[in-house]
Amino acid sequence: MAATASNSGTTGGERKKNDDKDVPPPLPAPLNVPVADSHTHLDMQSGSVGDALAKAASVGVTTVIQVGCDLAGSRWAAETAAAHDAVWATVALHPNEAPRIVLGDPDGWSRQGEREPGGDAALDEALAEIDALAALPHVRGVGETGLDYFRTGPEGMAAQERSFRRHIDIAKRHGKALVIHDREAHDDVLRVLEEEGAPDRVVFHCYSGDAEMAKICAAAGYYMSFAGNITFKNAQPLRDALAVAPSDLVLVETDAPFLTPMPYRGRPNAPYLIPVTLRAMAEIKGVHEDALATAVAANTARVFGY
Repeated sequence: MAATASNSGTTGGERKKNDDKDVPPPLPAPLNVPVADSHTHLDMQSGSVGDALAKAASVGVTTVIQVGCDLAGSRWAAETAAAHDAVWATVALHPNEAPRIVLGDPDGWSRQGEREPGGDAALDEALAEIDALAALPHVRGVGETGLDYFRTGPEGMAAQERSFRRHIDIAKRHGKALVIHDREAHDDVLRVLEEEGAPDRVVFHCYSGDAEMAKICAAAGYYMSFAGNITFKNAQPLRDALAVAPSDLVLVETDAPFLTPMPYRGRPNAPYLIPVTLRAMAEIKGVHEDALATAVAANTARVFGY
Protein backbone atom coordinates (compact mmCIF):
# COMPACT_ATOMS: atom_id res chain seq x y z
CA MET A 1 0.00 0.00 0.00
CA ALA A 2 1.24 3.46 -0.84
CA ALA A 3 2.47 5.56 2.06
CA THR A 4 -0.10 7.96 3.46
CA ALA A 5 2.09 9.91 5.87
CA SER A 6 2.80 13.56 5.24
CA ASN A 7 5.55 14.12 2.70
CA SER A 8 6.43 17.56 3.96
CA GLY A 9 10.04 16.49 3.95
CA THR A 10 10.07 15.57 0.26
CA THR A 11 10.07 17.53 -2.95
CA GLY A 12 7.26 17.24 -5.49
CA GLY A 13 9.21 14.93 -7.78
CA GLU A 14 10.56 12.67 -5.05
CA ARG A 15 9.10 9.18 -4.86
CA LYS A 16 7.40 8.25 -1.61
CA LYS A 17 9.35 5.53 0.15
CA ASN A 18 6.58 2.89 0.03
CA ASP A 19 4.90 3.92 -3.19
CA ASP A 20 5.74 0.76 -5.14
CA LYS A 21 2.41 0.04 -6.81
CA ASP A 22 3.98 0.27 -10.28
CA VAL A 23 7.01 -1.85 -9.41
CA PRO A 24 6.73 -5.49 -10.59
CA PRO A 25 6.94 -8.01 -7.73
CA PRO A 26 10.13 -10.10 -7.51
CA LEU A 27 10.51 -13.50 -9.14
CA PRO A 28 9.26 -16.30 -6.85
CA ALA A 29 11.18 -19.52 -6.36
CA PRO A 30 10.70 -21.78 -9.39
CA LEU A 31 8.23 -24.64 -9.33
CA ASN A 32 9.61 -28.15 -9.59
CA VAL A 33 6.73 -29.21 -11.83
CA PRO A 34 5.94 -26.95 -14.83
CA VAL A 35 2.42 -25.55 -14.99
CA ALA A 36 0.25 -23.32 -17.17
CA ASP A 37 -1.35 -19.96 -16.50
CA SER A 38 -4.87 -20.86 -17.59
CA HIS A 39 -6.06 -17.27 -18.06
CA THR A 40 -4.01 -14.17 -18.76
CA HIS A 41 -4.17 -10.94 -20.75
CA LEU A 42 -0.70 -10.34 -22.18
CA ASP A 43 -2.08 -7.52 -24.33
CA MET A 44 -2.84 -5.54 -21.16
CA GLN A 45 0.60 -6.07 -19.59
CA SER A 46 3.74 -3.99 -20.04
CA GLY A 47 6.75 -5.31 -21.93
CA SER A 48 6.99 -7.70 -24.85
CA VAL A 49 5.29 -11.07 -25.14
CA GLY A 50 8.68 -12.74 -25.50
CA ASP A 51 9.96 -11.21 -22.27
CA ALA A 52 6.79 -12.18 -20.40
CA LEU A 53 7.05 -15.78 -21.60
CA ALA A 54 10.75 -16.02 -20.75
CA LYS A 55 10.18 -14.65 -17.26
CA ALA A 56 7.31 -17.08 -16.71
CA ALA A 57 9.31 -20.04 -18.00
CA SER A 58 12.17 -19.21 -15.64
CA VAL A 59 9.92 -20.05 -12.66
CA GLY A 60 8.20 -23.07 -14.21
CA VAL A 61 5.22 -21.48 -15.96
CA THR A 62 5.77 -22.88 -19.43
CA THR A 63 2.35 -22.37 -21.04
CA VAL A 64 -0.11 -19.50 -21.01
CA ILE A 65 -3.68 -19.19 -22.25
CA GLN A 66 -4.17 -15.75 -23.80
CA VAL A 67 -7.79 -14.70 -23.45
CA GLY A 68 -9.78 -12.47 -25.80
CA CYS A 69 -12.44 -10.05 -24.54
CA ASP A 70 -13.50 -8.25 -27.72
CA LEU A 71 -12.90 -8.53 -31.45
CA ALA A 72 -9.55 -6.75 -31.45
CA GLY A 73 -8.33 -8.67 -28.43
CA SER A 74 -9.52 -11.98 -29.84
CA ARG A 75 -7.74 -11.36 -33.14
CA TRP A 76 -4.58 -10.49 -31.19
CA ALA A 77 -4.90 -13.61 -29.05
CA ALA A 78 -5.16 -15.85 -32.11
CA GLU A 79 -2.21 -14.15 -33.82
CA THR A 80 -0.06 -14.33 -30.69
CA ALA A 81 -0.81 -18.01 -30.15
CA ALA A 82 0.14 -18.73 -33.75
CA ALA A 83 3.45 -16.92 -33.26
CA HIS A 84 4.52 -18.47 -29.91
CA ASP A 85 4.68 -22.16 -29.06
CA ALA A 86 4.03 -21.45 -25.38
CA VAL A 87 0.75 -19.60 -26.03
CA TRP A 88 -2.75 -20.89 -26.75
CA ALA A 89 -5.70 -18.59 -27.34
CA THR A 90 -9.33 -18.20 -26.44
CA VAL A 91 -11.67 -15.82 -28.26
CA ALA A 92 -14.91 -14.16 -27.20
CA LEU A 93 -16.92 -11.06 -26.48
CA HIS A 94 -16.70 -10.37 -22.75
CA PRO A 95 -20.12 -10.24 -21.03
CA ASN A 96 -19.73 -6.48 -20.65
CA GLU A 97 -18.78 -6.08 -24.31
CA ALA A 98 -22.11 -7.41 -25.63
CA PRO A 99 -24.24 -4.58 -24.15
CA ARG A 100 -21.74 -2.00 -25.42
CA ILE A 101 -22.13 -3.36 -28.95
CA VAL A 102 -25.93 -3.46 -28.80
CA LEU A 103 -26.73 -0.39 -26.69
CA GLY A 104 -23.65 1.73 -27.24
CA ASP A 105 -21.67 3.59 -24.62
CA PRO A 106 -22.51 7.27 -25.11
CA ASP A 107 -21.30 8.29 -21.65
CA GLY A 108 -18.07 6.31 -21.76
CA TRP A 109 -19.01 4.36 -18.63
CA SER A 110 -16.83 1.48 -19.73
CA ARG A 111 -13.77 3.75 -19.90
CA GLN A 112 -13.21 2.50 -23.45
CA GLY A 113 -14.47 5.63 -25.11
CA GLU A 114 -17.86 6.59 -26.49
CA ARG A 115 -19.59 4.10 -28.77
CA GLU A 116 -22.73 4.35 -30.88
CA PRO A 117 -25.42 1.68 -30.44
CA GLY A 118 -25.30 -1.04 -33.09
CA GLY A 119 -28.30 -3.13 -32.11
CA ASP A 120 -28.66 -6.88 -32.47
CA ALA A 121 -27.30 -6.81 -36.01
CA ALA A 122 -23.94 -5.51 -34.79
CA LEU A 123 -23.82 -8.20 -32.11
CA ASP A 124 -24.57 -10.87 -34.72
CA GLU A 125 -21.77 -9.55 -36.92
CA ALA A 126 -19.28 -9.58 -34.04
CA LEU A 127 -20.31 -13.09 -33.01
CA ALA A 128 -19.84 -14.29 -36.59
CA GLU A 129 -16.20 -13.21 -36.42
CA ILE A 130 -15.73 -14.92 -33.05
CA ASP A 131 -17.18 -18.05 -34.66
CA ALA A 132 -14.63 -17.84 -37.48
CA LEU A 133 -11.72 -17.25 -35.08
CA ALA A 134 -12.82 -20.21 -32.93
CA ALA A 135 -12.15 -22.52 -35.87
CA LEU A 136 -8.42 -21.69 -35.93
CA PRO A 137 -6.06 -24.42 -34.69
CA HIS A 138 -4.23 -22.22 -32.17
CA VAL A 139 -7.54 -21.17 -30.59
CA ARG A 140 -8.39 -23.73 -27.94
CA GLY A 141 -11.24 -22.06 -26.12
CA VAL A 142 -14.26 -19.78 -26.44
CA GLY A 143 -14.24 -17.17 -23.71
CA GLU A 144 -14.29 -15.26 -21.66
CA THR A 145 -18.04 -15.24 -21.96
CA GLY A 146 -20.83 -15.49 -19.42
CA LEU A 147 -22.76 -13.02 -17.30
CA ASP A 148 -21.66 -10.02 -15.23
CA TYR A 149 -24.28 -8.28 -13.10
CA PHE A 150 -21.69 -6.11 -11.37
CA ARG A 151 -20.67 -3.92 -14.31
CA THR A 152 -23.82 -4.17 -16.43
CA GLY A 153 -27.25 -3.11 -15.21
CA PRO A 154 -30.65 -4.65 -15.98
CA GLU A 155 -30.81 -2.90 -19.36
CA GLY A 156 -27.85 -4.93 -20.59
CA MET A 157 -28.85 -8.37 -19.30
CA ALA A 158 -30.70 -9.46 -22.42
CA ALA A 159 -27.71 -8.72 -24.65
CA GLN A 160 -25.39 -10.53 -22.23
CA GLU A 161 -27.52 -13.65 -22.11
CA ARG A 162 -28.05 -13.73 -25.87
CA SER A 163 -24.30 -13.42 -26.41
CA PHE A 164 -23.57 -16.10 -23.78
CA ARG A 165 -25.93 -18.57 -25.44
CA ARG A 166 -24.29 -17.98 -28.81
CA HIS A 167 -20.82 -18.53 -27.34
CA ILE A 168 -21.97 -21.85 -25.89
CA ASP A 169 -23.12 -22.89 -29.34
CA ILE A 170 -19.83 -21.79 -30.91
CA ALA A 171 -17.81 -23.77 -28.36
CA LYS A 172 -19.87 -26.92 -28.93
CA ARG A 173 -19.75 -26.73 -32.73
CA HIS A 174 -15.96 -26.28 -32.77
CA GLY A 175 -15.24 -28.71 -29.94
CA LYS A 176 -13.48 -26.02 -27.88
CA ALA A 177 -13.47 -25.34 -24.15
CA LEU A 178 -15.93 -22.75 -22.82
CA VAL A 179 -14.31 -20.19 -20.51
CA ILE A 180 -16.83 -18.47 -18.27
CA HIS A 181 -16.76 -15.06 -16.62
CA ASP A 182 -19.31 -15.18 -13.80
CA ARG A 183 -19.67 -12.12 -11.61
CA GLU A 184 -22.62 -11.89 -9.24
CA ALA A 185 -24.61 -14.08 -11.64
CA HIS A 186 -24.06 -17.63 -10.39
CA ASP A 187 -27.64 -18.90 -10.61
CA ASP A 188 -28.27 -17.52 -14.09
CA VAL A 189 -24.94 -18.81 -15.45
CA LEU A 190 -25.73 -22.31 -14.20
CA ARG A 191 -29.29 -22.02 -15.55
CA VAL A 192 -28.17 -21.01 -19.05
CA LEU A 193 -25.58 -23.80 -19.15
CA GLU A 194 -28.28 -26.32 -18.26
CA GLU A 195 -30.79 -24.91 -20.74
CA GLU A 196 -28.34 -24.81 -23.64
CA GLY A 197 -26.48 -27.98 -22.77
CA ALA A 198 -22.89 -27.36 -21.69
CA PRO A 199 -19.89 -28.17 -23.90
CA ASP A 200 -17.73 -31.12 -22.88
CA ARG A 201 -15.21 -28.79 -21.20
CA VAL A 202 -16.32 -25.80 -19.13
CA VAL A 203 -14.01 -23.57 -17.08
CA PHE A 204 -15.23 -21.12 -14.46
CA HIS A 205 -12.45 -18.55 -14.78
CA CYS A 206 -11.50 -16.71 -11.59
CA TYR A 207 -13.93 -18.92 -9.70
CA SER A 208 -16.07 -16.70 -7.49
CA GLY A 209 -18.67 -19.03 -6.01
CA ASP A 210 -18.80 -20.63 -2.58
CA ALA A 211 -18.27 -24.21 -1.46
CA GLU A 212 -21.84 -25.23 -2.26
CA MET A 213 -21.50 -23.96 -5.81
CA ALA A 214 -18.18 -25.78 -6.10
CA LYS A 215 -20.00 -29.02 -5.32
CA ILE A 216 -22.55 -28.26 -8.06
CA CYS A 217 -19.76 -27.53 -10.54
CA ALA A 218 -17.92 -30.70 -9.55
CA ALA A 219 -21.05 -32.81 -10.05
CA ALA A 220 -21.41 -31.33 -13.55
CA GLY A 221 -17.72 -31.86 -14.35
CA TYR A 222 -17.01 -28.13 -14.65
CA TYR A 223 -13.45 -26.98 -14.05
CA MET A 224 -12.74 -24.25 -11.51
CA SER A 225 -9.80 -21.91 -12.07
CA PHE A 226 -8.50 -20.02 -9.05
CA ALA A 227 -6.64 -16.70 -9.17
CA GLY A 228 -4.57 -14.55 -6.82
CA ASN A 229 -7.64 -13.24 -5.00
CA ILE A 230 -7.78 -16.56 -3.15
CA THR A 231 -4.98 -15.08 -1.01
CA PHE A 232 -6.97 -11.96 -0.07
CA LYS A 233 -8.02 -11.56 3.56
CA ASN A 234 -11.74 -11.44 2.75
CA ALA A 235 -11.67 -14.49 0.45
CA GLN A 236 -12.50 -17.26 2.94
CA PRO A 237 -15.49 -18.42 0.80
CA LEU A 238 -13.08 -18.97 -2.11
CA ARG A 239 -10.71 -20.92 0.11
CA ASP A 240 -13.61 -23.03 1.32
CA ALA A 241 -14.59 -23.69 -2.30
CA LEU A 242 -11.07 -24.74 -3.26
CA ALA A 243 -10.91 -27.05 -0.26
CA VAL A 244 -13.88 -29.08 -1.57
CA ALA A 245 -13.09 -28.82 -5.30
CA PRO A 246 -11.74 -32.12 -6.69
CA SER A 247 -8.08 -31.83 -7.64
CA ASP A 248 -8.80 -33.13 -11.14
CA LEU A 249 -11.11 -30.16 -11.77
CA VAL A 250 -8.83 -27.37 -10.48
CA LEU A 251 -6.81 -24.89 -12.57
CA VAL A 252 -4.63 -21.93 -11.60
CA GLU A 253 -4.54 -18.54 -13.32
CA THR A 254 -3.34 -14.98 -12.94
CA ASP A 255 -5.99 -12.99 -14.85
CA ALA A 256 -2.99 -10.67 -15.18
CA PRO A 257 -2.53 -7.78 -14.96
CA PHE A 258 -5.33 -8.04 -12.39
CA LEU A 259 -5.74 -9.89 -9.07
CA THR A 260 -2.09 -9.92 -8.00
CA PRO A 261 -1.71 -12.31 -5.05
CA MET A 262 -0.68 -11.24 -1.59
CA PRO A 263 1.67 -9.86 -0.47
CA TYR A 264 1.86 -7.95 -3.77
CA ARG A 265 -1.80 -6.93 -4.11
CA GLY A 266 -2.11 -3.66 -6.01
CA ARG A 267 1.08 -4.20 -8.01
CA PRO A 268 1.22 -5.48 -11.61
CA ASN A 269 0.35 -9.14 -12.05
CA ALA A 270 1.96 -11.38 -14.68
CA PRO A 271 2.20 -15.11 -15.47
CA TYR A 272 5.50 -15.45 -13.56
CA LEU A 273 3.56 -14.98 -10.30
CA ILE A 274 1.61 -18.23 -10.75
CA PRO A 275 3.90 -20.01 -8.21
CA VAL A 276 2.74 -17.62 -5.47
CA THR A 277 -0.91 -18.51 -6.03
CA LEU A 278 -0.28 -22.20 -6.57
CA ARG A 279 1.64 -22.50 -3.29
CA ALA A 280 -1.22 -20.79 -1.45
CA MET A 281 -3.65 -23.21 -3.11
CA ALA A 282 -1.57 -26.22 -2.09
CA GLU A 283 -1.59 -25.05 1.51
CA ILE A 284 -5.37 -24.62 1.43
CA LYS A 285 -5.84 -28.12 0.03
CA GLY A 286 -3.27 -29.61 2.39
CA VAL A 287 -1.14 -31.14 -0.36
CA HIS A 288 2.45 -30.73 -1.50
CA GLU A 289 2.90 -28.07 -4.16
CA ASP A 290 4.41 -30.63 -6.54
CA ALA A 291 1.30 -32.79 -6.30
CA LEU A 292 -1.00 -29.85 -7.00
CA ALA A 293 1.22 -28.62 -9.83
CA THR A 294 1.13 -32.07 -11.41
CA ALA A 295 -2.67 -32.09 -11.21
CA VAL A 296 -3.27 -28.60 -12.57
CA ALA A 297 -0.76 -29.08 -15.38
CA ALA A 298 -2.62 -32.19 -16.53
CA ASN A 299 -6.01 -30.53 -16.06
CA THR A 300 -5.08 -27.47 -18.14
CA ALA A 301 -3.68 -29.57 -20.96
CA ARG A 302 -6.83 -31.70 -20.93
CA VAL A 303 -9.16 -28.69 -20.97
CA PHE A 304 -7.42 -26.87 -23.80
CA GLY A 305 -6.32 -29.94 -25.74
CA TYR A 306 -2.59 -29.41 -26.06
